[in-house]
Amino acid sequence: MPITDPRTAPAYDLTRERRARERDELAAGEVVDVLVIGGGATGAGVALDAASRGLSVALVEAHDLAFGTSRWSSKLVHGGLRYLAHGDVAVAWESAVERRYLMATVAPHLIRALPHVIPAFDDTPARERALVRAGLGAADALRIAARTPTGLLGRSRSLSADRVAELIPGIDRSGLAGGSLHWDGQLLDDARLVISVARTAARHGARIVTRARAVEVTSEGARARDLLDGGEFDIRARSVILATGVWTAELDPTIGLTTSRGSHALLRPMALGYPRAALTVAVPGERGRYAFALPTVGGPVIAGITDIPQSGPVPDVPVPDAAEISDILAWLSAALEQPLTPADVLGTYAGLRPLVLPDAPDGDPLRTDDISRRHLVARRDDGVVTIAGGKLTTYRRMAQDAVDMAARVAGLVAAPCRTRELGVVGAQPYRTPAPTGVPLSLVRRYGAEAPRVAARALDMPALLEPLDAGADAHGIPLRGVDVVHAVTAEGALSVDDILDRRTRVSLIPVDAARVRTRVAEIAQALDPAIH
Repeated sequence: MPITDPRTAPAYDLTRERRARERDELAAGEVVDVLVIGGGATGAGVALDAASRGLSVALVEAHDLAFGTSRWSSKLVHGGLRYLAHGDVAVAWESAVERRYLMATVAPHLIRALPHVIPAFDDTPARERALVRAGLGAADALRIAARTPTGLLGRSRSLSADRVAELIPGIDRSGLAGGSLHWDGQLLDDARLVISVARTAARHGARIVTRARAVEVTSEGARARDLLDGGEFDIRARSVILATGVWTAELDPTIGLTTSRGSHALLRPMALGYPRAALTVAVPGERGRYAFALPTVGGPVIAGITDIPQSGPVPDVPVPDAAEISDILAWLSAALEQPLTPADVLGTYAGLRPLVLPDAPDGDPLRTDDISRRHLVARRDDGVVTIAGGKLTTYRRMAQDAVDMAARVAGLVAAPCRTRELGVVGAQPYRTPAPTGVPLSLVRRYGAEAPRVAARALDMPALLEPLDAGADAHGIPLRGVDVVHAVTAEGALSVDDILDRRTRVSLIPVDAARVRTRVAEIAQALDPAIH
């Protein structure tokens, strides 16, 4: 299939002009069935769920799509193995089911099957080995019960020491007795999933207005401040759903939330011998806790993860401290031939988990890693619905539950939920080959929309060239067409939107520094207001 002409813009493209038009329509008094506050995975999922049921929808987000927790995940679409270790079967089951929907239908182009290796050494306690075998057996049972085809995710199995070393070349072979292998899903980009869900909601008629902060919320709508021009406007709605994650307390202080910080280090692949599978090792002295090193497609190894209570005001961009990164390196180094050092770290990031507190905890306070990852849908006294807790893998089910409650509370007539079978923009099988003239990297980033993105270069072929050609870039290369598409179709209003949330180049600071000037030049040629 050749590159096609992109000049006829689909109705679901997000642009500055569309944002202004839809803001003005809302400010003029048009009443929507559902007002969603929050543009992360859950908020975008709520907008898509409601719009695809035939309801009129508006979403407002104070910053940019995927600005908060949704872009700071471990990039896993996982079946809940760690929740089984904590005995939370319900959350593990929900995760396994949602993983199948995401990998099979919703966003298969953004998710690959990733093998995970848990090594066993001569000094690994027999009890720990037995727990691993039992856990993987239970995870297999969940995968089968969730009807996940083996073509998507294979069965777990035991590995010889030689096979472990083939998959993880940097493993310490002294005393290596073998290991276990299981499969899980890996997102190529968590922020891109959010962008795709939001654009799919727009395809179904949802209004998506970023840079609009809700300053006052009632059951009849909200007052919002436009952060681009400073003006305020009212939005009228028949129902309101808060999906504001770790910022929930700012608009609904009745929800009992706590937060924990999950920090990650981005490592040079050569530090682990260019692994072909994820490495999972037990955290010493911690029941059911593991550290991991996740190889990415042509990019760094994501290493993590911490679970540190976070108190005080919620920062816009959480930052890991040096001790957390040192802990991660030490946990993984225990299984490696050559210990990891700070020189192996290309970048770091941290995300805050919104955790719903138990109703009445007894005894000693719970550690954050012991708090369930279940989500909560609650109704305020005035009828506003709040969705909180949960995790990225289950955003779709969280959205379904929130819309179900909002429809009941407001008496809305809504069709049944459709999002189990609804592919987002770009959805196609992960292994789909690149069409003629389209770089494979664009297929990995955009799926079925890649030919349209490549066609942005019809009048300027240089836009298909990597902006950091010849440099030691990490991950999927950034091309001029990526910048054009971010501005003309994906709602990017600033250079940071492009680098932080449309392409993720900024995860590696040195990469972002190399291309920032050129990205700004291309973006400003399309939209002079971009900065």
